[in-house]
Amino acid sequence: VNEDIYGGMHRLLTQDCSNSGINVKFVDTTDLAAVAKALSPRTRLIHTESPSNPRMRISDLKRLAEIAHSNGTLLCVDSTMMPPVICKPLTLGADIVVHSATKFFSGHADCTGGFVCVRDPDLAHRVAFLQNAEGTALAPFECFLFLRGIKTMHLRVQRAQDNAVQVAAFLLGHVRIKEVYFPGRGGCETKALAIHREQAGGQGSMISLVTGSVEFSRRFCDACRIFKTTVSFGSVNSLCEMPCTMSHASIPEEKRTLPDDLVRLSIGIEDVRDLIADLAQALEVAGGRAPLPATATGRVEGYDSRFEDLPVLPNPYAPSAPAATNSTAPLPPSLQARTSPGKPVAGAVEAEPTNEWSQRWLYASIAALAVGPSLVVLVAALAQRRRKV
Repeated sequence: VNEDIYGGMHRLLTQDCSNSGINVKFVDTTDLAAVAKALSPRTRLIHTESPSNPRMRISDLKRLAEIAHSNGTLLCVDSTMMPPVICKPLTLGADIVVHSATKFFSGHADCTGGFVCVRDPDLAHRVAFLQNAEGTALAPFECFLFLRGIKTMHLRVQRAQDNAVQVAAFLLGHVRIKEVYFPGRGGCETKALAIHREQAGGQGSMISLVTGSVEFSRRFCDACRIFKTTVSFGSVNSLCEMPCTMSHASIPEEKRTLPDDLVRLSIGIEDVRDLIADLAQALEVAGGRAPLPATATGRVEGYDSRFEDLPVLPNPYAPSAPAATNSTAPLPPSLQARTSPGKPVAGAVEAEPTNEWSQRWLYASIAALAVGPSLVVLVAALAQRRRKV
């Protein structure tokens, strides 16, 4: 397996597959000699990404296929970062190609799914059997959303690629950016770029950069306004993240092959002038030359969308709020005005419902939603029966 790989795949291989008796070796797949040396008669699969996520390292897929097949081994390529309108690994000798369809196939960040594409019919039947046996087939609505996204994939990807070229040029010329990783001019070594251009029809829309400071990178992401902070990519919207604390956080620190200050950008289809302006102001803020812009509510804070940290599992032993000890306590004047018969109390102010009343309304609404359709069906059935009589 390529040593520079998506964090979720690393977690699957090291914490799941290893418990199933599968031996996993991590190798730099850009080094063909190292790959050949790591093979053994028991090797069943070589899995790689090109470009890799997030360091954008290029592997020679044709040569990897030759090495794998000479050993009776399958080559699997995760081509999520290079959708089919850019790269088709099956035509380069790969046996299996996987895509996180959540990204470019959807293109709108509104559904999740994945594709497995294979060359051999027998392997295709095996994958189809497992898909049916394990219940991993997509729901009809997700299929509809992916079909919708596929129709516009070429236009979206081409526009995003054009934007990415200009954004990369801006970043390469900025004094606060130490390195830019991008499978285009100036973003990778000449030899690697030549390999990429032989096997792909474009550079894609993903860019990674390092700033030399974790704190600077964090402030940079906080200050972006068009680039939203999230772990995904491939959407029509531009996105940013720090992989070490987000998409690749599941990889133990001692096993990571990427810098802690690395920022990954997913370039969308917005006006590229707006994107560059947003990155420019975020770099100014991160460098302390401008204040952090306020949100729509007027508060100066980090990410524009905040989500409180919640436990992975509910804690049954967590202390609960103390119950009221005096059940006969008098009601406040506002509630007395609502509930007491006769003339309301003068000057009573309408108060907001308490949590208890809010919960009751919520339960009543849920019950109405649950029972409502059944009542409609029952009334319709009775009406039909009456007409027959």
